[in-house]
Amino acid sequence: MNKKVIIGLILAVIVIIVAVIGFTGYTKNNGAEENNLNNNTGNAENENTEALADSNTSINPNVTGEDVESNNTEEPSSSESKTLVVYYSAQNHTKAVAEQIAENLNADIFEIEPEEKYSDADLDWTDRDSRVSKEHDDESLRNIKLKKDTVDNWSDYDTVLIGYPIWWGTAAWPVDTFVKSNDFEGKTVIPFCTSSSSGLGQSGRLLEEEANGGAWEKGQRFEENPSNSTIKNWTNSLK
Repeated sequence: MNKKVIIGLILAVIVIIVAVIGFTGYTKNNGAEENNLNNNTGNAENENTEALADSNTSINPNVTGEDVESNNTEEPSSSESKTLVVYYSAQNHTKAVAEQIAENLNADIFEIEPEEKYSDADLDWTDRDSRVSKEHDDESLRNIKLKKDTVDNWSDYDTVLIGYPIWWGTAAWPVDTFVKSNDFEGKTVIPFCTSSSSGLGQSGRLLEEEANGGAWEKGQRFEENPSNSTIKNWTNSLK
């Protein structure tokens, strides 16, 4: 065989080998790049998914915006203390004071009313034959029947103020009937009275003895027609 032909064949074989090696390397590199691209894409998708998951951890998908707002709103307390002013008034003096006290304390009010109302003649203590004079002399006559001796929603009240005129140094007897008819357990009770000259005296203590429970405080005496400022000063001391 011609020497030149042999050399040509050898060169052709070398060229073929180099071409094959180059193609194989390109294929491997290209496959590696595709794998890297796939891996990077997967990582990016995972990172996006994790980021979305992180952002969702602060939001409960079952809670709407209205629910979140309502959860952040404090419920009003259902245990707010309530005050009641109870009074008996024979000649409207105690009534005027009781109404002013209720206004100052933003309290509810309840009037003690005898079934048989006292007339002016009944209240004439200077007459030995008048109704109050007879009731004073005979304690069995002091069980005065009332139009209503209980208060609606009585259990709602934490503080009860009881007002009355002073009769012979004690609370007017219709008040006794009311006190005996109610359970004051768990309540703060504050007596107040109106009188032309007498003080509160033992009237509050005597009512406490007749009552069923309650934390009875000292109380306050007012003149028959006290000024609003006088009443205001006292009610301010109770707040």
